[in-house]
Amino acid sequence: MTSRGVMAVVAVLLAGATAASGQTKTPRKPSVGTANVTTCGGGVSVRVNPAVVGQGSLALIDVQSKVALTAVKGEWAGRELGFWREKPSASASQAEHWRGLLGVDLDRPVGAQELTVFVTKEGNDAVGCGAKITVRLGRYPTERIKVDNQFVEPNKEQAARAKDEQARLRTIYETVTPEKLWNGKFRLPLEGEKKGGNFGRRRVLNGKAGSPHGGVDFPAVSGTPVHASQAGKVVLAEALFFSGDTVVVDHGLGIYTFYCHLSEIVVRVGDDVEAGGLLGKVGATGRVTGPHLHWALSVNHARVNAMQIVGMAGVS
Repeated sequence: MTSRGVMAVVAVLLAGATAASGQTKTPRKPSVGTANVTTCGGGVSVRVNPAVVGQGSLALIDVQSKVALTAVKGEWAGRELGFWREKPSASASQAEHWRGLLGVDLDRPVGAQELTVFVTKEGNDAVGCGAKITVRLGRYPTERIKVDNQFVEPNKEQAARAKDEQARLRTIYETVTPEKLWNGKFRLPLEGEKKGGNFGRRRVLNGKAGSPHGGVDFPAVSGTPVHASQAGKVVLAEALFFSGDTVVVDHGLGIYTFYCHLSEIVVRVGDDVEAGGLLGKVGATGRVTGPHLHWALSVNHARVNAMQIVGMAGVS
């Protein structure tokens, strides 16, 4: 399915970066000790792993501080990034350890770009730190697919419906739950599956160029149970024009997973789900060539390969 419209960019202003004097400090330029570690001053450092990130990929941000912090926020691609606080380790020398996820959209321009991290210390003293990240070209193949023509050239009513649904999805993704709702590692949505395919492929539908494929496909028999990849709240559960029967789960901090082409939905909007909770069953609804699950991950509106978050070190 196409998801370009779903990931429209909306600017989000940072808050909470006010220094004790009431003035926001200018972000420091990186003082880099290694390829991906920035020393920010005041006992604060930022590590980005990897420092070179491909289009459609994830990076993990680690913020370490020798003093207690009350808040950590980031800014990337005009959007605010949320962070979660890790429990201090008894053997760790730093007093604080925070983490955040950075998603690089499939269409993000390549080259060196800046991530800004703001940390607020006890007493409302804030430090801003700029770290350079290099975005590299994502090389994805092109494939040609034949689908029902209504999904390539929808009539007036269908086009209006699809436009309205995309607007509603944008509203969902623009809502950033400020707290982390998941607990533990992310998992695959189908039991027994170890890998999925087709992410990022440039698709030609019935001879017409389409948007890159923003999700991972799992071919499966209709009726196969589909499970939540982690805990969260159901924010959409209904039939959509392109994606068919669809469920979207909010995991907090701007992280959403998307499950579509289902034959059956067994959850409702507002339901809290646990990792592995049943969401529905595999089907062939919407724009498809056969039964399968389309599973997608959005991180602050960036379309990224959902396979990368599964078991990702530091994300739990």
